[in-house]
Order: sequence, then structure tokens, then C-alpha cells
Amino acid sequence: MTDESPLDAMGIPGLLRAARKAYGSAVRDAFAAAGFDDIPRNGAYVLARTHDNPSPLSTLTRELGISKQAVSQLIDTMVMRGYLEREEDSEDRRRMLITLTRRGETAASVSWHAAKDVDTELESRLTPEGLQALRDGLKVLVAMGWESDSVPPPPRG
Repeated sequence: MTDESPLDAMGIPGLLRAARKAYGSAVRDAFAAAGFDDIPRNGAYVLARTHDNPSPLSTLTRELGISKQAVSQLIDTMVMRGYLEREEDSEDRRRMLITLTRRGETAASVSWHAAKDVDTELESRLTPEGLQALRDGLKVLVAMGWESDSVPPPPRG
């Protein structure tokens, strides 16, 4: 009998996809518990990204990797459900900025706390060196993605 896990046979892309579930499940469960059961797919990302910086639609389109039309529909849904507001960019009237409503800020906070709980659990299961190696590897993958897509890194907030 071996101590091998079925995860040992998975490639890194499969592991990354499967690993997202820990965060996704925690965030969805926290949203449901807090009464935010109407947040659409990719909504948690939009809340987090918008919390950091009022995002123009073009930025979200690049980062989510979905069409401009799909992002616009996502934003429309979140505006109608009271999570976001659109406002004209004072520097470029052709652009719209997306900002959080009070409800959106509360939902973003719920999401952040759920993700932090997963981070805490991860820290308890890895050595400090293992956690740093994970972070370093993920940062390299992110940088490789930015290089291949010519997507600039998000602004520091």
C-alpha cells in the first residue's frame, strides 16, 4: 500500500483549477450565510477588484478574460441587484467607473473574510517555507500570464 494521493498524478493546471474550489466554496457559503445569494458568477472577483480601485470596464474585461459584452452584462446584473454603481470617469467622459454601493462593500467584506479563513487554514497545514514556495510559484505563473497577454499588473492600492 502506498501513500500516493490521486492528486499526485494531476498536472499543475488541474491542481490550480481544483485548488480554486477551497476559496470558491468558502466564499459562496459565506455569501449564502450573509444573505447574498444573488451574486453572479465572477461577482466576487468584481467586488474585490472594485473594492481596491474603481475599475473601468476595459480593465475587468482583460482580467476576467471574457468578452466586453459579458462583462457589461455582469456589471448590469450587479448594478440591478444593488452591489455596484456606474459613474462617469471625470478624466475621460467616454469611460465608466464601477464603484461599490454600501451593500457591495458589505458583500466584499464577507468575501474577504471567507478567503482569509481559507488562508489561515492553509497556513496551518503548510510550513512557512512551503507557504512561501507556493506564493513564489504562483507569482511566477501570474507574471508569465501578464507577459503572454500583455496585461499590465493591477495598480497597487
